Amino acid sequence: MAGMKSSRRCSCSVLVLLLIHLGAALEVPLDLPQPPTITNQSPKDYIIDPRDNILIQCDAKGNPAPRFSWTRNGTHFNIDKDSRVMMKPDSGTLLIDIVGGGKAETYEGEYQCTARNDRGTAVSNQIVIRQSRSPMWAKEKIEPKMVQEGAPLVLHCDPPSGLPPPIIFWMDNSMQRFTQDARVSQGLNGDLYFSNVQPEDTRADYICYARFNHTQTIQQKQPISVKVMTLNAVNETYGVYSNGTELFGDSLVGERRPNILTPKGSSSRKTVLRGQTLYLECIAEGLPTPVISWTKEGGELPAHRVSEINFKKTLKIIRVSEADAGKYRCTAKNYLGTSSHVITVNVKAAPYWINEPKNLVLAPGEDGRLICRAHGNPKPTITWMVNSFPIDNAPSDISRKIMDDTISFTKVQVSSSAVYQCNASNVHGYLLANAFVNVLAETPRMLSEPDQVYQVIANKPALLDCAFFGSPIPQIQWFKDNQGSVLHGESYVLHENGTLEIAFAQKNDSGIYTCVATNTHGVVQNRAILQIKDPTTIIKQPRYQSVQAMGTATFECKVKHDSTLSPTIIWLKNNEELPDDSRHRPSGDVLTIFDVSEEDQGSYTCVVNTTLDTNSATAVLTVLDRPDPPADLELTNPRDRSVQLSWIPGEEHNSPIGKFVIEYEEDQFQPGVWRHLADVEGIETTAELQLSPFVNYIFRVVAVNEIGRSEPSLPSEHYYTQPAAPDENPSGVEGLGTDPNNLVITWEPLKGVQHNGPGLTYKVSWRQKVGDDEWTSVLVANVSKYIVSGTPEFSPYELKVQAFNSFGAAPEPEVVTGYSGEDLPMVAPSNVRAHVVNSTLAKVHWDPVPPKTVRGFLKGYKIYYRKQGSLIKRNKRHTEMKILTFSGDKSHGMLPGLEPFSLYKLNVRVFNGKGEGPASADVTLRTPEGVPSSPEYLKITSPMLDSLTLQWAPPLHPNGILKGYTLKYQPINSTHELGPLVEITIPAENETTWTLRNLNYSTRYKFYLNAFTIVGAGSKLTEEAITVMDEAMASRQVDIATQGWFIGLMCAIALLILILLIVCFIKRNKGGKYPVKEKEDAHADPEIQPMKEDDGAFGEYSDTEDHKPLKGSRTPSDGTVKKGVSDDSLVDYGEGGEGQFNEDGSFIGQYSGKKEKETVEGNESSEAPSPVNAMNSFV
Repeated sequence: MAGMKSSRRCSCSVLVLLLIHLGAALEVPLDLPQPPTITNQSPKDYIIDPRDNILIQCDAKGNPAPRFSWTRNGTHFNIDKDSRVMMKPDSGTLLIDIVGGGKAETYEGEYQCTARNDRGTAVSNQIVIRQSRSPMWAKEKIEPKMVQEGAPLVLHCDPPSGLPPPIIFWMDNSMQRFTQDARVSQGLNGDLYFSNVQPEDTRADYICYARFNHTQTIQQKQPISVKVMTLNAVNETYGVYSNGTELFGDSLVGERRPNILTPKGSSSRKTVLRGQTLYLECIAEGLPTPVISWTKEGGELPAHRVSEINFKKTLKIIRVSEADAGKYRCTAKNYLGTSSHVITVNVKAAPYWINEPKNLVLAPGEDGRLICRAHGNPKPTITWMVNSFPIDNAPSDISRKIMDDTISFTKVQVSSSAVYQCNASNVHGYLLANAFVNVLAETPRMLSEPDQVYQVIANKPALLDCAFFGSPIPQIQWFKDNQGSVLHGESYVLHENGTLEIAFAQKNDSGIYTCVATNTHGVVQNRAILQIKDPTTIIKQPRYQSVQAMGTATFECKVKHDSTLSPTIIWLKNNEELPDDSRHRPSGDVLTIFDVSEEDQGSYTCVVNTTLDTNSATAVLTVLDRPDPPADLELTNPRDRSVQLSWIPGEEHNSPIGKFVIEYEEDQFQPGVWRHLADVEGIETTAELQLSPFVNYIFRVVAVNEIGRSEPSLPSEHYYTQPAAPDENPSGVEGLGTDPNNLVITWEPLKGVQHNGPGLTYKVSWRQKVGDDEWTSVLVANVSKYIVSGTPEFSPYELKVQAFNSFGAAPEPEVVTGYSGEDLPMVAPSNVRAHVVNSTLAKVHWDPVPPKTVRGFLKGYKIYYRKQGSLIKRNKRHTEMKILTFSGDKSHGMLPGLEPFSLYKLNVRVFNGKGEGPASADVTLRTPEGVPSSPEYLKITSPMLDSLTLQWAPPLHPNGILKGYTLKYQPINSTHELGPLVEITIPAENETTWTLRNLNYSTRYKFYLNAFTIVGAGSKLTEEAITVMDEAMASRQVDIATQGWFIGLMCAIALLILILLIVCFIKRNKGGKYPVKEKEDAHADPEIQPMKEDDGAFGEYSDTEDHKPLKGSRTPSDGTVKKGVSDDSLVDYGEGGEGQFNEDGSFIGQYSGKKEKETVEGNESSEAPSPVNAMNSFV
């Protein structure tokens, strides 16, 4: 590394470029004198199409402008004497007119272009012009090929020689190429090789084609007919001529060990030139078809340059080097043996450059060298020319000295300017190079654009150009910004062409750089501006995704970039453009794929480009789908009641198969219906199927993965099982009578595949469980029910049902117990009594009936109850009868939802599956008193200066004897705070009005009213009202309001408010908040509700138990309050239907209460917004 660094930077600390003349190739500006330089020429071996004009290129530059001439086959080519030849203006390129009637073969030969001016002469390569040729095959008669099956065969192509050589391929009459494989393949020479022929190789149209690409023509050989003869065909053919004698004996060409068809023999040699592609071929015959392998003796095959093609019959090595010389062995192998061939490869080389001579620019009196060094095999010969003449015949030059491949110059003068030609040649080719010596004395000049701006991504190399010229070659120095010191150190690399390289540019490298070129004739400088940009990075890369088919995939690519750069994002699929499909919707940094299908699977790349850098990130989309259906169902191992089914799984579509579902269809009982037979794990591909007798099966298989089920496979072949006796009896046998004197026996009949044979019948047997030892049986068919008549009521029976068919009986069935029909219960529950739990709940007890009197399955008991009337009103209005049901053998139950202080009657009944028995004797139940509901309404009337009158209606549901009312009230001040609470008890004797006296004038009061019985107080109603204002005070207030000073004060306040509103409006339009609004936002009071804009009413007051003040509630003009049902009530007092109870009789239904919506209105005079009232609120 140290040596490498020293070669890139000078050893001193100052970065100074001291260009030596060895190998320096300075570009001379065209405005300065210089010898000619060939810039463009045709290839050495130039094959032309004889139908097109011939274009031989030769361009050169120089000052003065070069003059061109040509030689043909070593002599001067006078183009002026040939009207078909034209030289392009300011060029040496020749255009020869062939299309207009010229003949291309007339102009075949070796051409060389010469470009000269006052400072020297340059020459082109020797350009050999040859026209392409595509000859046809010579006419020949091709005999049909008759070959024995298994024998080798070679069909020769022998294409005509063309220029360039043709491309060979074999096709039939339909222009279809023959399929090639390890057995049949084409050799490098175009022949078609058969390692062994098979009957299918018989055909009459094996045709060899030669394609000449240069002329775009294809030539065709006569078709070759091949007939492959089997043993019988051979004997028949030979019998016609040999009186039936078998030519080939008892067998065809049999299996045999391999034999190499080409190359011939055990070894061969091949020569290849360095840099070309080497093809080594080895084709063998044998049966079975041999397999070819390659090795190199004493070495390894070149890993990255070697490949085996043509079914391993050809070894291909690209860019051949001397190291590839050696012995290569091909081995053909089958199970009968091996055969091998060794190819010795010799590598030769046409000349190739080691040091190609470069143009030399020298100042008068300077020294320099031209070096022309080339290698090759054999070693090339180096010859020098000057200005197109052999150097030995050129005028002498005392400054020049020739030493084999080097010419040294000492103290040159302007007259030393010339063009030197170096020719390196051997038997395989030549190299020709022009290099001039140009002697100039020039002040330095800058060739790069001034003040060029370079934008570079941070941590990337920065290359600042400083193209220059001068003679002597100037010394280059770089400076940054206004610093006086020359740039140096490991951060900087100065190249020979003047370019300054900063290997890892950083932000602090931004600035203005100055390049200074100095020689003995002067100084010149140029500036370059370097800007370092932040790199473009992908901060959120697209994520790998697995998406179900028809789902949506979204890839996101978030980018961070330099603020001065504008990135563009391109999405690619598999490194190519996105498909032209409306389902793929790129939108900047997001790519969305809708209705994903399997074809969308692949890699998706987000490519971010700026003018300076690029970045990319890739994610893979995996599409999950249902599996493909299984295929190739096969039945094996057949048995009486089983068969083995095998199948080939379908494509999983990226979601492993979890299981296979095997289904069957039979054509006797339910044709067309597929039924489930078995499930098999997803790793299995075979299943042993257990089958039923007497069924004609076909099977299919469905694959299941996490996405879903596949389509079913194609059905298997039919599989028929032989009949047998039934394996099972009917299930679900039950016995239950529908009338007191019958027994209905039912069962679940066998399914079709359970019949196991023809003639299915059922043997139904029964007997009484107690007192009957003999079974009674009947034989039935095609039914699932049998009715036994004349049975005693609700008696237990033993039952069984057995299956039979033409081949025998099923195993002995299980015995089940059934019962004959039920009858209604005979007696009612006795000793019914009721116990009051509270005013709405009672507990009822009874003695259960004897089991024998139930005459069926005991289902439970029912309580019938009805309200007879209220104990207050003494009315006898009967309500609807209600029923509560208690399941099971119960002796008590809870009776909820009763009304307080009421009279009820109830009875109890037992019931079974047939119905209810008789009712018990009625029992009377009285519920105690409860708390009343709230008064029906409350309103305030006759507001006076110091008194208010309250009116109300009694509760709709007193729930007892009312003892009185409790009235509470308290004042509310202007800040909505509540004053002391006053409580009054009012007797109930027809009292529904009350007048409160000695109240404060113009004061709001809040009132609470509820009724009470001996049990306690009910729910309350609330209302608010205001006493009227003192007239004298009102008069004084009006007088104040008419004073001039007061009016002026109010006008000033209004003006200030208007100014404040204007200021706030302006600030809002500017998007800001005025200070008052900011303070309100910061200290918002959640208790203060905004006024309704429609009527000016304040927000609704929440009546809490701690008596927080109502904020501005109003009382309706009529002073009434709609009453609601007491909040303490748990149930509605309307009539209900049957309730549902659990086993202990507790009520299951949900208690519910109805409450009417309260409407609160106030005296409108209390809401007057005048300033006088506002001030009085402080009194």
